Amino acid sequence: MLPETIFNYACEHSRYFARLVHRADFRLDLLSDFERQVGSESLLNWFSNVEKNDEDAVLRALRQMRQKVLGRIILRDLSGLADLDEVMRTMTLFAETAIMMAVNCATAQLTARYGNPIGKESGLIQQLIVIGMGKLGGEELNVSSDIDLIFAYPEEGETIGPAIISCMEFFNHVSRKVIRLLAEVTEDGFAFRVDMRLRPYGESGALCSSFASLENYYQSQGREWERYALIKARVVFGERSEELMQLLRPFVFRKYLDFGAFASMRGLYEQIRRDVLRRDRMGNIKTGFGGIREIEFCAQVFQLVRGGREPSLRKRPTLEVLEEVAHLGFLPVSIVNNLMSAYVFLRRLEHRLQYLDDSQTHTLPSEEGDCLLIAQSMGYKGVTEFMKALDMVRLSVNHDFQALFVRQQVSIHPLASLWMNRADSAEMQDKFHQLGFVDGVEWVNRLYHMRESSRYRNLSESAQMRLDGLIPHVIEAAARCPNKDETLGRMLSLIDSLERREAYFALLDEYPASLNQVAKICSASSWAAEFLAQHPILLDELLDERFLAELPGIPELRKSLRSKIQEAGQDVEAQFDAFSEIKNGHIFHLLSQDLAGILTVEQLSDHLSDLADLVLDEMLDFCWRNLLRKPWPDKHFAVIAYGRLGGRELGYTSDLDLVFLYEDDREDAPQIYARFAQHVNSRLNGIGREGSLYEIDLRLRPNGSSGLLVSSFLAYEHYLCHDAWVWELQALTRARFVTGEATIGRNFEILRRHVLSMSRDLNHLKAEIISMRNKMSASHPNPESSFDIKHDRGGMIDIEFMVQFLVLGYARDFSMLLDNVGNIALLERAAQVKLISMEKARAVCNVYREYRGRQHALKLNGSRYSRESDEKWSAPRRLAVMALWKEVFD
Repeated sequence: MLPETIFNYACEHSRYFARLVHRADFRLDLLSDFERQVGSESLLNWFSNVEKNDEDAVLRALRQMRQKVLGRIILRDLSGLADLDEVMRTMTLFAETAIMMAVNCATAQLTARYGNPIGKESGLIQQLIVIGMGKLGGEELNVSSDIDLIFAYPEEGETIGPAIISCMEFFNHVSRKVIRLLAEVTEDGFAFRVDMRLRPYGESGALCSSFASLENYYQSQGREWERYALIKARVVFGERSEELMQLLRPFVFRKYLDFGAFASMRGLYEQIRRDVLRRDRMGNIKTGFGGIREIEFCAQVFQLVRGGREPSLRKRPTLEVLEEVAHLGFLPVSIVNNLMSAYVFLRRLEHRLQYLDDSQTHTLPSEEGDCLLIAQSMGYKGVTEFMKALDMVRLSVNHDFQALFVRQQVSIHPLASLWMNRADSAEMQDKFHQLGFVDGVEWVNRLYHMRESSRYRNLSESAQMRLDGLIPHVIEAAARCPNKDETLGRMLSLIDSLERREAYFALLDEYPASLNQVAKICSASSWAAEFLAQHPILLDELLDERFLAELPGIPELRKSLRSKIQEAGQDVEAQFDAFSEIKNGHIFHLLSQDLAGILTVEQLSDHLSDLADLVLDEMLDFCWRNLLRKPWPDKHFAVIAYGRLGGRELGYTSDLDLVFLYEDDREDAPQIYARFAQHVNSRLNGIGREGSLYEIDLRLRPNGSSGLLVSSFLAYEHYLCHDAWVWELQALTRARFVTGEATIGRNFEILRRHVLSMSRDLNHLKAEIISMRNKMSASHPNPESSFDIKHDRGGMIDIEFMVQFLVLGYARDFSMLLDNVGNIALLERAAQVKLISMEKARAVCNVYREYRGRQHALKLNGSRYSRESDEKWSAPRRLAVMALWKEVFD
């Protein structure tokens, strides 16, 4: 369009713009420059001739600048040159520039009178810090927004000028001047309306607070709606901004998942809705039905719930938050796309409503002519077509909002009486029996004592209400499981372990599907139920629909771990907690797939071994970074895995048999690596805020418990070649390099193969291994009639000892036996070279798989020992193992 056509169109659709361009000079200025966006350079140029310390000059310049900015925005937006992002960004940039001018002017005037304000503790000059809230903080101001501000200063102190006042008095004076410079209405209008009601204590609070006062207020008196208000908080003027935001962050973004935010925001929305109804503002496109506020709530609830654990959700602009919500899978992409397009539509409409008369309105005009102007400026031919499109947008937004927030009103749960019962209620006992529970008396008594306990009484009122509503659903979910009594007992123990952590009650209450998933897990495994009780934060994982379908790979886990370590900043303990967080989350993921029958025992062991390898690999780097007084930047250190990890047969609770090696000729290397090995061992064995990592067993190092914690490679080599016992050589058959310096890893494998290939007297070797087997049997007596799958004769130990004998006795002649490929593969290889019967080998391979599967199932249900009572199952398998034993050793 030609410039004049553009001007006429803008004048027709904005009476405010028509009044501005009535002045010839203003019109010429716009015509010469309207094709360029307004940037910070333009704003500063407009201010270049203004006396910065002259209050009247700054007052006048800010208002004239607003007219220029709005004139440019209206012209560019209505002509299609500017998109929504440019409009919001330009208004935000103008607000930040105006605040800067106002603060500098006010500070200069007060400093001339009172001198510089000096901090009592630091001795440094103090500065006013301005926090932008709401749309200013989110960098999404509309064209007629007021600006929500909070003023702060770093520390208490006093001025050093001719008239001495406290820092609090000084900055309160500055704050008043800033508000006047921005908001006072003159013949040129105003720069920005300023709203200070979001500050601590609201309208009754001080205009400006010290950092310490802010921290104390939010820690002791901060309310839920203030968390919501601070989501978009951003320092828009002043230094030490990161220090201030770190102070506010723990209040806004909780360390643990906060599903109580749903109820809090639901309550806040109900207050807004009642106010809208009371004032007859249902047509308000911001706070009314299907309006902008509903879209913002859909984004911000995920920030409140998960922002403490997902730093990527701490973004401020609504559209960016929605994109991240979709990326993280918390809402379907289709819903997020719908909300984002609706947001753009409604914000563009909001601006056109405000363009008409520069009024802070969000309501469609009542005059038919004005409605037509709005419809046309939105790109529609008439009002009917426009209203139809608007109604569709609002209906769609409200549908998505309702699905996320609004809960169906239901009557009292039919099983609620089982929770609110008397201990001697025969009627309640009968009701449990009718549901299929065996011991109604036990459950009536247990629920009664649970409700009468001091732990329940000490819960907050809201937590009690959550629990009162939750328990009937817990009973109902348990009653759907085959082992009802066991499941209910485990679920109640889980609920009991949550204590006063209301957020987890809220999670299970808000997401009934997750409660059903918990019931399935508790039904399938007592160990899984205990693991979940120890790490309730993992309940959140059940909400992800991809949880069972997708298993993250090691590269993805490594990336997540490093990201969490980086997010922890300089907090070493928080960095350490990241290891447990990643490990526990992945174990729970594996556990869920395991219980669902997706993973075989062999696949599970591979995944658990890969996870342990990852933790060890990253832990070495973590400990080296944090090792004090290390004289060199590089480490010549390696970790060797034995036992279950070495053979990649790790279970959920397996300990890690490790040996630490170094290869370094520097004089102080033994001392440095001894400290390093101790640090690694302490971290792996230690318990952090997220739990422990692994139990570490270092007794397989040279000379066992009496030996050095870490060995030089030469000393280790000498020990294996000359001093190792036969049982240590047996352990070497399943040892492998895990992490550290690759050269040491290669040298270790060469050494391992060399030692295992040494010539040995077979009769002597048999005698040694049989003697060791007898000692193990004696140290693990089985007083029961059941069969101990691991330790009894004909069990797993027998199979492992046979494999180890075959490797130690024959690897010199058959190098294929040197590979650390697992017991089953080595038995098959031994049969291929005619060392044992192929038929017996295959039978024992099958038995070994079945033993591992049965042992795993017993462990999942809390069995201390792997003992099988079914003689019909165990007898033929024992006989198969004993038959091969006889062939190998007789």
